[in-house]
Amino acid sequence: MMPIEMIPRPAPTRGQPARVRPVGRFDRPGPRGPQPSRPVAARPRYRGTGVLVSTAPHRPRPITPATTVGLALIAAMITVWLGLVAHFGDLLHGSSDQTAAQMPDRLAVVRVEPGESLQHLAARVAPDAPTGRVAARIRELNDLDSAAVTAGQTLIAPVG
Repeated sequence: MMPIEMIPRPAPTRGQPARVRPVGRFDRPGPRGPQPSRPVAARPRYRGTGVLVSTAPHRPRPITPATTVGLALIAAMITVWLGLVAHFGDLLHGSSDQTAAQMPDRLAVVRVEPGESLQHLAARVAPDAPTGRVAARIRELNDLDSAAVTAGQTLIAPVG
């Protein structure tokens, strides 16, 4: 076992107390309080903050009537162009209005499936025709007062 050696402590000395001064701009207040760090008319400088400040003059510019008319004409030309593209695209790819507008001429007896409404039945028996017109024709052919149908009910319907 090793003996533990005692180290003597030095005697306490009494020194001067430390002076603590305020930190920041307030260490020398003026007669009216703290003064600004920059002149009032100068722009603030943002160095190293990552904030981009525009140097462009931000004065409102009046919009002239010629500018308004020019923008309106450009908008009208764009609208006409889009209408022409839609119209000719419809002609090239075949319009669905002409085929959908025709009501099927053939009639058949159909059975209502479970969970099917009159609109679903019309879409099932004549998928290329407008559903509303087919449903109205089914109601007319079968003397139905409402659009309510029951599963297993047989109806006369245009098929196509």
